[in-house]
Amino acid sequence: MNNKRDIRALSKEELRRFFEEHGDKAFRGNQVYEWLWQKGAHTFEAMTSLPKATREMLDKHFSINHIKVDVMQRSSDGTIKNAVRLHDGLLVESVLIPTDTRTTACVSSQVGCSLNCTFCATARLKRMRNLLPDEIFDQVRMIDAQSRLFFDRPLSNIVFMGMGEPLMNYHNVLKAIEKITSEEGLGMSAKRITVSTSGVPKLIRKMADDDVKFKLAVSLHSAIDSVRTTIMPFNQQFPLAELREALAYWYQKTKNRITYEYVVWKGINDQPKDVEALIKFCKFAPSKVNLIEYNPIDGGDFQQADPKVLTLYQTMLEAAGITVTVRHSRGKDIDAACGQLANKTVVSN
Repeated sequence: MNNKRDIRALSKEELRRFFEEHGDKAFRGNQVYEWLWQKGAHTFEAMTSLPKATREMLDKHFSINHIKVDVMQRSSDGTIKNAVRLHDGLLVESVLIPTDTRTTACVSSQVGCSLNCTFCATARLKRMRNLLPDEIFDQVRMIDAQSRLFFDRPLSNIVFMGMGEPLMNYHNVLKAIEKITSEEGLGMSAKRITVSTSGVPKLIRKMADDDVKFKLAVSLHSAIDSVRTTIMPFNQQFPLAELREALAYWYQKTKNRITYEYVVWKGINDQPKDVEALIKFCKFAPSKVNLIEYNPIDGGDFQQADPKVLTLYQTMLEAAGITVTVRHSRGKDIDAACGQLANKTVVSN
């Protein structure tokens, strides 16, 4: 911990102005910006194209609050989970998910979570703070390096499905994505990025108004208000009718298909009426439903539904003309699967 300002909070223009104010040439700001975002320098000493005196001046005024991998775990299926330590000592988790054709980074946006989903381990931590844009960016850069090291290919996709509710950290998430997609950053396509939200109507509308280019996924889990409120209590503040109106606005503005993430639990949402409600909810716009295998977090009240129920969902959704996939979770043996982040690694630190 130190009192120096994190240099990555400065824009390129602010860096250029800093150098001018300190009697140096403005183009030094361009050089530093490139070292920070394209080359991923973690120290000023590593910025070898700068004169030694310039590096010493930067070190006097600024810090680079980069993340560090505290613990890395590898699953039997190849999934990698990282416990990431931030500059203030707090921890988040991020995951590298490999398949035969792609590698996906699952990144966190908050330390803990702003919401209170009863089936999710992260929600038990509560929200301690939002991640900064550079901390989100660093997770992606780190996982890209792991993808190249362990799978001999660059990172292909990013999902904001780690710890936290991305829309409750709206400004920093969008700023991080801007850096990730910029040619001055990682140069990744926005079409390869998915932001997953539990459903904050006002901010879904704002995303549409801001003309974002990334994809949207909604953690739905029930299209019946009373059921959804039981498992996702914040649904009382953001009921399904409001969520649906916001998603209709999103589709009207973007023309992008909406993806719904949906876990089916025994005794909670495993009846034909639950499927019928989901179909009715989805019908207003082109959509895709990902049926997700549930991952227990401590032997609690939630149990995976019978496979026959997943088949029922799939059959009824397809008959209604809705695209559906069944997503089998990866990394369960290291608690890296959906809903398990922070279950053991973070809590034990």
